[in-house]
Amino acid sequence: MAELVKEGDTYTHAFSFSQEDVVKFAEVTGDKNPVHLDADFAAKTPFKQRIMHGFLGGSIFSKVFGTLFPGEGTIYMRQEMKFMRPMYPDAKYEAVFTVTSVNAEKHRANVTTEVKEVESGKVTITGEATVLNTNRL
Repeated sequence: MAELVKEGDTYTHAFSFSQEDVVKFAEVTGDKNPVHLDADFAAKTPFKQRIMHGFLGGSIFSKVFGTLFPGEGTIYMRQEMKFMRPMYPDAKYEAVFTVTSVNAEKHRANVTTEVKEVESGKVTITGEATVLNTNRL
């Protein structure tokens, strides 16, 4: 049997999204804001280049919870997110997860969620999630 998740446990996951991923996300969601898709338009914004959709960056939380940590069978119950800085295609990021509390009777955990840009160490997304897993919590 896999080890149970406990308060204080951490997990990190490195990732990056390409401009092609941004285009696919725009197609799926319908969010075709030119700041994400049009380099000429984006050059005239305060960002000076195309930025990723905030929810594309935040989607890494779903990937990790759904498949990697705390483990298979995790159900995502709640997520709060605050977008602190823009995220850019092809930049390297790291998602950091820290278990802040576990309710073993209900098989639930609260987890802080954070995305950091690897090069600068600056936080781009911060938040907190609640997950359910009957095998790991």
